[in-house]
Amino acid sequence: MESEKVKYLINMINDMDLTNKLRLAICMSDSSCTNLKYDKPEMYKYFDSMLKEINEEYRTTLINFAKYHIIMFAMAKIREMNKEEQNQVALYLFNNL
Repeated sequence: MESEKVKYLINMINDMDLTNKLRLAICMSDSSCTNLKYDKPEMYKYFDSMLKEINEEYRTTLINFAKYHIIMFAMAKIREMNKEEQNQVALYLFNNL
């Protein structure tokens, strides 16, 4: 059974547009605070290239993810989770993309 934290975050991810989902995936792959079972550098490269294809701002400038409040809030929620919950969210997000 999924915990309430996981359900809440999955609902939040469902409400995001594609660029925010990719930003979140990049933050999760780049963060040292997440304990994902996946190959984080490879996932980072994959999502980075996807976001560069669809977002000119990301492709041409240095992005400060702190200005995306929804991403920072989601990352804070992810940091509160245990390893299994983090991996559930990551699996959902990565498969959703």
